[in-house]
Amino acid sequence: MTDFVPRPFAVDHPDVLELDVTALDARPGAVLLARSPFYPGGGGQLPDRGTIAWNGLVRDVAGFEPTADGLWHLIGDDAIPDGTIGLRVDPTFRQRMCEQHTVAHLVNSAVYTLFDGALLTGVRMTATDEFSVDFDLPKVAPEQLRAVEDAVNAAISDDRPVRAFDMAYDEAQATAGLFRAKSVAPPRQADGMIRIVDIEALDRQACGGTHLVSTAQARRVRILKVDNKGRQNRRFRVGLAAD
Repeated sequence: MTDFVPRPFAVDHPDVLELDVTALDARPGAVLLARSPFYPGGGGQLPDRGTIAWNGLVRDVAGFEPTADGLWHLIGDDAIPDGTIGLRVDPTFRQRMCEQHTVAHLVNSAVYTLFDGALLTGVRMTATDEFSVDFDLPKVAPEQLRAVEDAVNAAISDDRPVRAFDMAYDEAQATAGLFRAKSVAPPRQADGMIRIVDIEALDRQACGGTHLVSTAQARRVRILKVDNKGRQNRRFRVGLAAD
């Protein structure tokens, strides 16, 4: 057994939204699975929504408990799942999370470039068309706000591929710009590697979430407001255009 929590299956297989697997263990209201299409949440991204089924029973997935042995799926009652477990991720919610996470990278890239390497202090994705990204910044002028919005929408129009690859953790730490958060970073994996998300010719940083495969899949954005959240923290409220 290792102290490292394995990287979620969904991170490397974001297109797999349905999976039938065998339970490793179970208890009233929960089942342990080695593989799951569900993203359990983290880094500001909300956990996936969807259903779990076994022996003709279907339940909504109520939560997750990541462990070194696999991912516990919580179902909100005292039933004990067993046998073959059918997992189905809500595709609309997953798409929303991928879109918001990709756009958050674009906002991060624009702020990092326009504000001399300003670091990320938090991301809050939501189930709506608005979410927020926080940065270590003393102030933001109106013209700078417009520049961020323009840069993000230009990147969306450019249809830039979004890919991911693994890099040695120590090498990533020694490479300027790959770690953008002020106080946290994706964890080192058991093999000493870390996942890097690359937006072609624009942005590259360590990240453990799910994303679109191209920036053009995202809707255009507006920076709705910047809130002061302390002397050195600014919250960018981002709105996605209506479909």
